[in-house]
Amino acid sequence: MAKATGDSEDGKVNKSQAIRDLFARDPNMESKAVIDTLAAGGVKVSPTMVYYVRSKLKQAKRQAKRDRVAASSRATAVKDPVDLVLRVKDLAREVGGIRHLKQLVDLLSE
Repeated sequence: MAKATGDSEDGKVNKSQAIRDLFARDPNMESKAVIDTLAAGGVKVSPTMVYYVRSKLKQAKRQAKRDRVAASSRATAVKDPVDLVLRVKDLAREVGGIRHLKQLVDLLSE
C-alpha cells in the first residue's frame, strides 16, 4: 500500500504522488513523457498507472465542479425551477405575452 508522504524512511517514493506532481506542473504532459521523466529520476512506473492517476485527477476535477454548481444552486433564492418557470409564464400573461415581456426585459437591460 502506498505511503501518505512523498518519501518514506526506506527511500521509496510514492509513485502516484510523483505522477500527480508532474501533472500539477504540466497538466497536458503526455503519458510517455511522464514515464521518461520519472525513469530519469529513478522511479519506474507503468503506463497503466499513469493513465489511472490521470483519470482519477480528472474525476476529482469533475466532482469538484459538480459540487461548486450544486452549492451555487443551493445559494440561489429559487428552490424549485419549475415554480420559477410557472411564475415567469404568469408574468408574461400579465404583460400581454412573452414578446412584450422580452421587450420589457430588453428595456431594463439598457
